[in-house]
Amino acid sequence: MRTVIITGGTDGIGKGLALHYLRQGARVIAVGSTPAKGEAFLAEAASENAAFVRADLTSVAATKDLLATIKATCASLDTLVLCAQRYRLFGSRVTTHEGFEHSFALAYLSRHILSHGLHDLMTLAPRPVIMNVGTPGVPLGRIHWDDLQLTRRYSGTRATLQSFRANDLLGIAFGELYGGAVRYVGYNPGVVSTGMPTHLPPPLRALVKATFPLLATSVAKAITPMTTLLDDPPAEAFSAYFTKRRLSLDGSAFDREQAIRLHRLTQRLTDATEPILPS
Repeated sequence: MRTVIITGGTDGIGKGLALHYLRQGARVIAVGSTPAKGEAFLAEAASENAAFVRADLTSVAATKDLLATIKATCASLDTLVLCAQRYRLFGSRVTTHEGFEHSFALAYLSRHILSHGLHDLMTLAPRPVIMNVGTPGVPLGRIHWDDLQLTRRYSGTRATLQSFRANDLLGIAFGELYGGAVRYVGYNPGVVSTGMPTHLPPPLRALVKATFPLLATSVAKAITPMTTLLDDPPAEAFSAYFTKRRLSLDGSAFDREQAIRLHRLTQRLTDATEPILPS
């Protein structure tokens, strides 16, 4: 039986993918931070193949605990989809109890830890694939090498965009390190009608909700090209897509030297134990 793990799997795109793979007969583990959403997901799934695991992915320690739980309960892992995100585009800087900037911790560090930490388990599956859902192909944001935690000149938008650019480099580094034993796909679904507006301030929230029916793709339509890639991943170690369009890996967004640099910095930040990339 195919095993699928989805972070952010109780809402939006993650939930859509979870329900899709349950209908296909897979075992699906949805990871989320809110028990009520987990219970609602299980009720809607109504399947003995569905499971919910609560985890605070803003925490490095909790993410590593999640790794241990997965390794203890899964003999192998076919598919890992990384969707967990909470947009903090406005307001003051928020740090986790471990001292990391919130967006950097949730949207990047957790994905780094899970990607590398689950690699060996995934090699036991016949055709393993990781999909990192973000914004590859969008030329906005950068890595703030001298201030990764954005202690100076913080803005929510700058933090969010840095986390997405970091995930582009994560995909490159993963491919360089492991050589394609597990395929890695960076994926930009475009504008999708999800619960994202609930995290916005009231005036902007109302505006975004009003425009969603005109501009946004439904979750049902958005996951179709995603499942195509997950079921038949490209041969290359790393690839990136904007919906159905494959992206070129030329340019600074996917620079190998920057990817290696960020990988090594992240190892030190998280006390990671995965192998260090070659020079």
